[in-house]
Amino acid sequence: MSSMTATPLRSLLQNPSTIKSIFQAKQLHAQVLKTEGSSSSLMATILSIYSHLGFLQESLLIFNSFTSLPTIIAWKSIIRCYTYHGLFKNSLSSFSHMRALGKYPDHNIFPSVLKSCTSLMDFKLGESVHGCIIRLGVDVDLYTGNALMNMYCKFQSITEDVVSFGNAHEVFEKIPERKFGNADMVYLGSVKKVFDMMPHKDIVSWNTVIAGYVHNGMCEEALRTVRDIGKANLMPDSFTLSSILPVFAEYVDVSRGKEIHGYALRHGFDSDDFIASSLIDMCNRVDDSLRVFRLLPQLDVISWNSIIAGCVQNGLFDEGLKLFRQMLTAKFRPSSLTFSSIMPACAHLTTLHLGEQLHGYITRNGFDKNVFIASALVDMYAKCGNIRMARSIFDNMDSPDMVSWTAMIMGYALHGHANEALLLFQKMKMEVRPNYVAFVAALTACSHGGLVDEALKLFNCMIEDYGISPGLEHYAAVADLLGRAGKLEEAYEFISKMHIRPTGCVWSTLLSACRVHKNIELAEKVGEKLFQIDPENIGAYILMSNIYSSAGKWKEAAKMRMAMKGRGMTKKPACSWIEVDNKIHAFVAGDKSHPYYDRINEALKVMLEQMERKGYVLNTDDVLHDVEEEQKRNLLCSHSERLAIAFGIISTPSVTTIRVTKNLRVCVDCHTATKYISEIVGREIIMRDVSRFHHFKDGKCSCGDYW
Repeated sequence: MSSMTATPLRSLLQNPSTIKSIFQAKQLHAQVLKTEGSSSSLMATILSIYSHLGFLQESLLIFNSFTSLPTIIAWKSIIRCYTYHGLFKNSLSSFSHMRALGKYPDHNIFPSVLKSCTSLMDFKLGESVHGCIIRLGVDVDLYTGNALMNMYCKFQSITEDVVSFGNAHEVFEKIPERKFGNADMVYLGSVKKVFDMMPHKDIVSWNTVIAGYVHNGMCEEALRTVRDIGKANLMPDSFTLSSILPVFAEYVDVSRGKEIHGYALRHGFDSDDFIASSLIDMCNRVDDSLRVFRLLPQLDVISWNSIIAGCVQNGLFDEGLKLFRQMLTAKFRPSSLTFSSIMPACAHLTTLHLGEQLHGYITRNGFDKNVFIASALVDMYAKCGNIRMARSIFDNMDSPDMVSWTAMIMGYALHGHANEALLLFQKMKMEVRPNYVAFVAALTACSHGGLVDEALKLFNCMIEDYGISPGLEHYAAVADLLGRAGKLEEAYEFISKMHIRPTGCVWSTLLSACRVHKNIELAEKVGEKLFQIDPENIGAYILMSNIYSSAGKWKEAAKMRMAMKGRGMTKKPACSWIEVDNKIHAFVAGDKSHPYYDRINEALKVMLEQMERKGYVLNTDDVLHDVEEEQKRNLLCSHSERLAIAFGIISTPSVTTIRVTKNLRVCVDCHTATKYISEIVGREIIMRDVSRFHHFKDGKCSCGDYW
């Protein structure tokens, strides 16, 4: 009580901001009641103190005790306290009640009211409040102006999200001002209009309009506005820099980004979490990102997430996993974003064991209900060959989003379960509106299942019923399907009539089909178009060389190989890998370097004898070398996938499923051989090649020999 008596009571009431704790506030409250009574003006001041400290119960006790109409200060305090506690409806209800009583709000009330409108995403009320602000002439207030700009920026973001899910007509019904025809530009225009009319601006004002420009991709305007900050005698802060750095990342303008980095270092912003994260994201080379990351004075989850995501997105999956392990060793707790970033690395490397470990960690830490993580798990299990687990996770999701549905449908497609994929696609249409990627997944399922009629119906439905313009992925899927089905001329005509220029990738699907169906004449026609469009497409040269070799046209095949050599092209060697005891073992064709090579070779010989007794005959059509038959036999038996399968068999218990990944398409003979092997050893063998999964069991393959 001594601190209270040392300071005159009136001085404290005139400077309530000096009260810093609930204990001091209650002392002051008690002394006022004891010496000054409970007049409305004094109680309004005490209420303001409680509200400023965020104590709702004490604020309500005073507010509800007023016998006369509360003062403007009292209304401001209770509205602010409601907003502070997230009770936005109570805040707006109090504002409406105050207006109904004929009270005119001052500029101190509107920031809280606007924040409540923003948090509730009440478009109509927010603009009505703006009108009230203009009528009362308080739009010149700095904090009110900042709150208005923030509101319009947030409205812009939520409108974009809703429109992106196909509900544009519903959104625009809620937007009072529709003359611009685009919700984003309506609200960005409002932000800019408020900004231009503000007589006084602080750095928050500038940051808000810069963020609006960046969000809308108006990068030049954003950069120009940053330069104008200096003209206004203000200095950019950490928020300014974290907003503008993504612009340099998008335009790969690393030199200007480095200037911003230098500014951040000189002004002590380099330790800011968001600045560090933006600097890592900005670098267009992972080496630069890693250098920035290692120079950071202090690491946090945000910086770890940024560097892990950067590595994974740039194909450095092993480096991403290594950094993830370092993050755990450094005692940082992964966030939901960490898992969403690292899961694709497991999916690409098909490291099922690590994926399962991450799944366990996710479940133990309560992240399994996060829709983004659940979607990443669905994708990971599907790409690691466990489609049943992927479906189990999908079925346990409370509200699957578009990404979840698409991941599951694409998973079924890659595993050859075309009917399940299409059934799920039909179910999805009842829950969410299919988008561009969802149709790619459905068409891919048709392609791997040979469902020509269904694919063409889907393709037309996408255009006519959903207004989605076909992209290269849709055209490639349909062309691939027609080619697989042997409808080569139809595929050629389909590609020729595309409304966009076909790429080398689209023509390559048909060229590959020409090889399978041994149509040299059409292959030469397609190859000519392919070389015109994409003369550096190494796959086209390899396909044409293989097509000529299959037909015994060794001179033409040699010309193709010479053309590759002249362009400095090198064929990617076939490689297969398998995970055994948490370690990845990789094999290339004819590989004798593995420590277990002798045992692998012996196992292959034993299995070959057993296979031949069951009727297996080597198919040397895919041995595209002008060599003797015996040498072709040896080449086939040492293909990388056979080495990996044999190693898996001799290195794991007899009940273990063998999971092999190959970087190229599995050849016809190895596909046949693997069917025999699965029957002889009594194991399921799951092979993922460059285009799909093959599940071999009891002498059969899930693809039905259609791949």
